[in-house]
Amino acid sequence: MGTATVAVAQQAAAHRGPPGLFSVAYWKARLTSDGVKQFVAGGIAGGVSRTVVSPLERMKILFQVQGPEPAQYRGVWSTLAKIWHEEGLLGYMRGNGTNVIRIVPYSAVQFASYEQFKQLLMEQGKDQLDTPRRLMAGACAGITSVAFTYPLDIVRTRLSVQSAEIGVYTSAAMGAMGAGEGNVHGPPRKLPGIWGTIRVMYREEGGLRALYRGLGPTMTGVAPYVALNFQAYEVLRAYFTQPGESSPTSFNKLICGALAGSIAQTITYPLDVLRRRMQVTGMKEVGYKYRNTWHAIQQVIAKEGIRGLYKGMIPNYLKVAPAIGVSFWTYELCKEIFGSK
Repeated sequence: MGTATVAVAQQAAAHRGPPGLFSVAYWKARLTSDGVKQFVAGGIAGGVSRTVVSPLERMKILFQVQGPEPAQYRGVWSTLAKIWHEEGLLGYMRGNGTNVIRIVPYSAVQFASYEQFKQLLMEQGKDQLDTPRRLMAGACAGITSVAFTYPLDIVRTRLSVQSAEIGVYTSAAMGAMGAGEGNVHGPPRKLPGIWGTIRVMYREEGGLRALYRGLGPTMTGVAPYVALNFQAYEVLRAYFTQPGESSPTSFNKLICGALAGSIAQTITYPLDVLRRRMQVTGMKEVGYKYRNTWHAIQQVIAKEGIRGLYKGMIPNYLKVAPAIGVSFWTYELCKEIFGSK
């Protein structure tokens, strides 16, 4: 009698079909899927890693956007001291709120889309991608994440620069900032926040197009960077995994991520500098007027030499190594906690 009851229940469930859109079962299945878990794990990884290295991130941006010598910001320790003296502890975190708001969806989309592209590109009968397919999955993940979050990236850059002395002020810009002759600093200015910066850019710099300035070099730089980052990490992860183990130790995961990020950044760094320069072109505080990416390259090399394309490289290494290491370690830890593949 019990067996017949079970059979009838199974037949009734099959007749009803899959759970409907408004059922608890439908949403439970989707909100606990591997894709959602990977998305959440990626977002947490991004937020944790960028907060840890926020002072170095801001320092790198200041180095990248300041003009030819004499530069206001020189050396790692002197720059950290200057920020502390002029802006205090909050100076190290300037732009980090926007950075976290941007990096959480950016990192979430990047990690989750990478896992999805891996599945799409996986050859039948295999459980690992070859190098070309892994690079393709990483490049597609990078482009996808940038397309979703670029306006927040350009606003983050602006917030990092607004309170700093970049050393390329024009007299008009100084006047606009309230600086009198012989007084470079001028009276203190109230700095706009995230939405204030967006409104200023939209109103004064060309509307919606201003929020996507520099998207070209960003796409060009992010695709190979993310591709190399994931490729290097997975190769190093396999190398550091001991025989009989499924993954490296936590410390070795940090090492793998740090090395992977450093390798990828070394190859693609000039594109990152160009991205930052394009993002701040048009700002009164800096005075850059680049028409396009190629014009920016010509101007940087003509005025600052090839070295201009590598400004901020040292603090970038100091930032990238721990940031990527913490990011991959946090991502894998969260996946283990969530029970994701």
